[in-house]
Amino acid sequence: MTSQKRDELVIGAEPRVDLLPPEVLAARQSRSTRRALGLGVIGVLVLTLGAIGGSSLLAASANQDLVAAQNRTTDLLTQQQKYMEVRKVQDQVKVVQAAQQVGASTEIDWRDYLVKVQQTLPPEVSLKVITVDSASPLAAYAQSTAPLQGARIATLSFTADSPTLPQVPSWLDSLAKLPGFVDAVPGSVTLDQQSKTYTVNIVMHINQDAYTKRFGTEEKK
Repeated sequence: MTSQKRDELVIGAEPRVDLLPPEVLAARQSRSTRRALGLGVIGVLVLTLGAIGGSSLLAASANQDLVAAQNRTTDLLTQQQKYMEVRKVQDQVKVVQAAQQVGASTEIDWRDYLVKVQQTLPPEVSLKVITVDSASPLAAYAQSTAPLQGARIATLSFTADSPTLPQVPSWLDSLAKLPGFVDAVPGSVTLDQQSKTYTVNIVMHINQDAYTKRFGTEEKK
């Protein structure tokens, strides 16, 4: 069965015709837009104020930390003032120690060294005249210009008396065992007719191995 749609007149229905002019509709849309923009501006303002507040808090915290650090520094400086005298004494001790090291850098215990020289000689031979020429902390020791001669820091010249004809080569071999020995040059051998005593002149050169090094810096292990 087919039903046909008929046009019916509905009484009391909502009117569908908008009779407002377009300018009114545009004004409504403009107000909505302005309202949205206003809300956006307010939101941005709130965020900006929040960021400013956070930055202010961070700046205040950083300023407090700075003040605390400055106060700590002031306290440390005040405490250091109490130990200024101790530091001065420590500095003076270091200066004295440095002076000792420099002053004793060329020190040789000649008394002990000459005893060792005497011990290298035969029992009947004795040292008679001894001359020492050594380096100083303020000037370098003059070196020989002759080739094939080793570096030296001191020269020991001595005269030995012997009742018998001395065996000079054996003496030189014994002297070579002394600490710091570089070389030894024998001089003339003379005989005193009255005392029947032989006299030998020897010039010996010594290197830095003979230094006592009393104030040397010990190596840390």
